[in-house]
Amino acid sequence: MADYYPVFLDIRGKRSLVVGGGSVAERKARGLLSCGASVTVLSPSLVSGLRQLAEEGSIEVVSRGYDPGDAKAYFVVIAATDDPEVNRQVFADVEAQGGLINTVDDPQHCRFIVPATLERGGLVLAISTAGKSPALAKRVREELEAIFPAEYGEYLEELAGLRRRLRERLADPGSRETVWRDLMRGGLLDLLKRGQLAEAERRLDEIAGERQCFRAT
Repeated sequence: MADYYPVFLDIRGKRSLVVGGGSVAERKARGLLSCGASVTVLSPSLVSGLRQLAEEGSIEVVSRGYDPGDAKAYFVVIAATDDPEVNRQVFADVEAQGGLINTVDDPQHCRFIVPATLERGGLVLAISTAGKSPALAKRVREELEAIFPAEYGEYLEELAGLRRRLRERLADPGSRETVWRDLMRGGLLDLLKRGQLAEAERRLDEIAGERQCFRAT
């Protein structure tokens, strides 16, 4: 049985709290910002990167230590201080309200963990070792970088365009699923890798047309 349930969260506009003002807290804050979250950092002191984000208006800052109850009403909370007792207090508060809490380098006090990720545009590959070996997760990510080069972001956008084209050709969801499966099995991605988008579109139109004729008969 898996230790964690894999999921991608939509946190755009969601209130998120980072407790801590060091370099790790900065990295966590930037990760939340990159996904559109509304980020508050709570700490009596900040590294220069966090101060810059505050000056830019990218984050809200509460310049003091953590008090019990501070984590209330936040959708996502990250405890990233260098004080285990403070981190455990944050965890207890969030746990009591049933929220999402990640305590850095302390899987026992997490309700979610942040995986190593490889991003290729809209394609995001997440690697987790259930907190047991971040170094292994990093190694696997590095190996995947060679298998999925940067061009995969472009392929994804082209595939999205082809799917829209297919929806315009076929109204029936079942037919679309069948055609799309046949196209992918038939080397659609390979055509895109060779830069043959026009041929991919022609093949899609051909198979979709055949499917329309089949249903009509």
